[in-house]
Amino acid sequence: MVGGQTPQPAATEREWCHETVQDVSRTFALTVDALEEPMASRICVGYLLCRVADTIEDSTSMTPERQASLLRTYDRVLDLDDDTTAETFREDVADVLPEERDADWTVVAETPRVLRAFESLDDDAQDAIRPTVREMTTGMAEFVERYADEGGLRIQSLSELEEYCWYVAGTVGELVTELLADDAADDDAETMREHARSFALLLQLVNVAKDVRPDYHEENNVYLPAEWLSEQDLAAEDVAEPSNAGRVGAVVERVTERARSYADGAHRWLDAMPTTRGNTLAAWAVPFLLAVGTMRELSERPTDVVTDGDVKVSRAEVYAVLERVYGDFDRAALAALREKIATRPLA
Repeated sequence: MVGGQTPQPAATEREWCHETVQDVSRTFALTVDALEEPMASRICVGYLLCRVADTIEDSTSMTPERQASLLRTYDRVLDLDDDTTAETFREDVADVLPEERDADWTVVAETPRVLRAFESLDDDAQDAIRPTVREMTTGMAEFVERYADEGGLRIQSLSELEEYCWYVAGTVGELVTELLADDAADDDAETMREHARSFALLLQLVNVAKDVRPDYHEENNVYLPAEWLSEQDLAAEDVAEPSNAGRVGAVVERVTERARSYADGAHRWLDAMPTTRGNTLAAWAVPFLLAVGTMRELSERPTDVVTDGDVKVSRAEVYAVLERVYGDFDRAALAALREKIATRPLA
């Protein structure tokens, strides 16, 4: 029993998680919707556990010290050797919960519910999910503390950017890999573990490249490496200024190229991935292909990251990808589709 509360039926809690993920991230919901049970619930619940930490780390309504403290309390809730309960975390976070909550903060407020859903999963799933969520949470706390005096993250170098990307996305790639690896042949499991980082860093670096303006204005975070900004005579505080679009765009192009360097490894991860226990190729091919399309757009119009604040594939292309992947699609078709999307929009 979590936090001394009367537990709800496991199916009810998992159903709430599936409904909630639709509001938290429509993009990730596409992945969950493409999965079947039991993998759909494993991934959905694991993602929401990660989202609790991510929402706290992104918040601008509390001090960095408070953020780090909450993240470390959350980590203790997940520690089997610690007696900190989900209700303790809920009480600790109560004073920072907005009166009008969006979907992200609703998940934070309902952390005990998410944890009850987590505890209803099979032991193998819990064993795969728990350490990766804890690694993400403690890694985020370390970054918040590192830049406490700045009031927001100010990534200094490519290596630090990829360290950050590991904590916020690489751990998720590791989580998915460990949920699937037991069903894979030994060689495939080894390939998945080798390239899980590539799959995750591809997606996260694309996010870094395309979200420069909202990251700065909404979260006071600058992920473009300071060493690359400096080469363009820019400071972190210059990244959202339209007059700097050309120079910021040059840095965005470099981040995009770094993301592209992980595409082959991500593809190998997909090729090795088993489609068992409700896992499907479509679930992971969709975000991969959308990342490929977004890199195409970023390369063609990097300055729009600053001037428009929104670089992504069109809604029509998203639907075209979904239609193609959810139809008669297999691994043999993935390479050709990737190559096509890399050069022109899919219609």
